[in-house]
Amino acid sequence: MEKFVLASHNVHKLAEMSAILGKMGVEVVSPASIGIDVDVEETGTTFEENSLLKAKAIVELSGLPAIADDSGLCVDCLNGAPGVYSARYGGEGLDDPGRCRLLLENMKGLGTRTAKFVSVITCCFPNGDTVAARGECPGTIAYAPMGESGFGYDPVFFLPERKKTFAQLTPEEKNAISHRGRALEAFQVKLTEYFKTRS
Repeated sequence: MEKFVLASHNVHKLAEMSAILGKMGVEVVSPASIGIDVDVEETGTTFEENSLLKAKAIVELSGLPAIADDSGLCVDCLNGAPGVYSARYGGEGLDDPGRCRLLLENMKGLGTRTAKFVSVITCCFPNGDTVAARGECPGTIAYAPMGESGFGYDPVFFLPERKKTFAQLTPEEKNAISHRGRALEAFQVKLTEYFKTRS
């Protein structure tokens, strides 16, 4: 079984990645499980740049293939904000519910509520090769948080066709349509191709 190190301490991301990539015979492990404790500074201005920065740092430290996901929420009426700053929106002191409240506050009185979640997944291999894919999920921003599951902005990200927020979906339902699910789907195709060329 191929072992990939996830360039994140986020247990939710680890669970999502493991569930999807496990089917390909890839075991996804956390940096902590192999004795790496590092927070890679996300200095990029795009999801692609940040995803690559994180994967590169971990592959260099671990000597194992490293997989990184950079994702965020882009709200149209806020010119794409919070975007790459989604996890740091409003400063370090805020938790997920605090960030959701701030977002709703900043959108008061603004017209359109369309938004999209974006995820870019990059895998860096010890030989210098990289495989990357992007996924997007369109939706709108609800007027108030709804639902108990998920994390981050899930309670305010509303899917009109499902009449539910991400936080009202089961993990399986969310994985099937989410930005990360879509990015991982595209990533799986590219990774399978890559494994073929390598064998």
